[in-house]
Amino acid sequence: MNRMENYLREFLRVLFANRRLIKRVFLVFAAITLLLPLALKQSFDITAEVIVQSKKLPQTDPSSMGLVSDPDRFIPSTLTDMETEINILRSLTLIRQTIAELRDEGGYRIKPGILDRLLFSPLKHYIGDPLRIHAINPARALFGLEIDPVRDTTLDVWTAQASEDMDIDTLAGSNVISVVYHSPDPAQGTRFVERLLTNYLKNRLTLQSNDQPQSFYEQKKTQYKARLDDLEGQRQSLLTSIQASDPKEEIIFRLNAINTEEQTLNIYRDRALESKRWLAYLEKQLASARKAELTDYSFPFSFANTVDNVAFEDREIKRLGEQLTELVSRYGKAIETYQADSLPIMELSAQIGHTRVQFLKVVENRIRERGSDLDIINSVIAQKSARVDEYKTRVRQLQEAQGKLSQIDTEIEALRRAFFTYTQRYEESRGQDMIDAALSNARVLSHPYEPTEAAFPRPLQIIPLGLLTGLLLAIALSYVREFFDHRFKYPLQVQQHLGLPVLMVINAARETAGNPHRRWGWKWFWHWARQ
Repeated sequence: MNRMENYLREFLRVLFANRRLIKRVFLVFAAITLLLPLALKQSFDITAEVIVQSKKLPQTDPSSMGLVSDPDRFIPSTLTDMETEINILRSLTLIRQTIAELRDEGGYRIKPGILDRLLFSPLKHYIGDPLRIHAINPARALFGLEIDPVRDTTLDVWTAQASEDMDIDTLAGSNVISVVYHSPDPAQGTRFVERLLTNYLKNRLTLQSNDQPQSFYEQKKTQYKARLDDLEGQRQSLLTSIQASDPKEEIIFRLNAINTEEQTLNIYRDRALESKRWLAYLEKQLASARKAELTDYSFPFSFANTVDNVAFEDREIKRLGEQLTELVSRYGKAIETYQADSLPIMELSAQIGHTRVQFLKVVENRIRERGSDLDIINSVIAQKSARVDEYKTRVRQLQEAQGKLSQIDTEIEALRRAFFTYTQRYEESRGQDMIDAALSNARVLSHPYEPTEAAFPRPLQIIPLGLLTGLLLAIALSYVREFFDHRFKYPLQVQQHLGLPVLMVINAARETAGNPHRRWGWKWFWHWARQ
């Protein structure tokens, strides 16, 4: 009992003897503890969870015709599978890709802290880069080494920092991966974790896929589409240059027109030849008629016109011919009665000559009309020949264009088949990606959400622990001071250590004056802290 009371007395003695040291150390730690939550940088914990399910292996034989199939078999995730998934999530390439995407979108930036702004940034700006440019690189060049280029290492620094601030681990006894990211900006950290999980699922599918990536089919489809557009433009330009919409149909139309024109042209040529021969014959007979005797009144052509297989005689020539025939007949009867130089014979001869001139004049007019008709037929033949030549030139032009169009159409058809194939593969790839995503055994179990309360620092934990730590440290320092202080503090120590009796104790302690300031005021507290 006495031993315990001595310990308590010793403890209280140390406290009261070093109360000023304990008080000052405690006040210093209390001030540091109160300022620490304000000085420390806040950090928010963004959490997410990924579950890795069992792999499903179908046991049904697709070639089997049986209606009963074996049940599907599931392979549980092993420790190796979980470690692989964690390594994929923890990959620096994945983190760098995510940060690069967010930075390009303007959604990722890190504000430098106080020390970075005051110390590291100026040192890098005024010492780091100039030292590399003016000292290190010249020295490396002097020894023939490769010069270190001045690169922007911001993305590397951000990637390393994000990797350090991220905790990825498997929950004990489960197939769930926990992702915890410590970020000073809750909104930015939430976006980062969400994009990281999205890229993780995409890269995971890419690693597991054996087919060509979707971008390959999309690129090939775009290339074939551009080539098709180019060929379609060439085809349209060719059709515009020849001023045709369908050369094949126009060629058929032109050939039919050529056939019709040539048939008509042959008819006109036959008519022209016939008219030419008749004209020559009539001119010859006209010349013979002019040289004939007075009593030769007949003309070997009646100038009849045939229309629809119906012959129409020339009335004027018929009338003059009949009149001339009558006069010649009368002349023949009169010559038997009268003498050749008689008055009736002379009158009949004059009438016959006059009528004969009129008849030959009319025949000459008809022959001239025949000549005009022949000229018209010749002009029609020339016009139709020129039209046939024009049609043939147009047909040759269309045939050349059709040959080029056939080549373009063949290439377009081949490109369309290839374009259809790659479009089909592209759509199948998209559908397969969706199927793979749906059948993937990795799922985001818990998406990240923006926290409203900082995970660090927590004043309700820091302040009590800091005050308790300060108090214990102050007491420990008082004991350390007491341990190294070898002076006698009370009479019993003299008797214990020296073995001499204590005859008198003189109290030399000074009485301290009370606190003259108003209680709990600032001056009162300052006076109390200095005592």
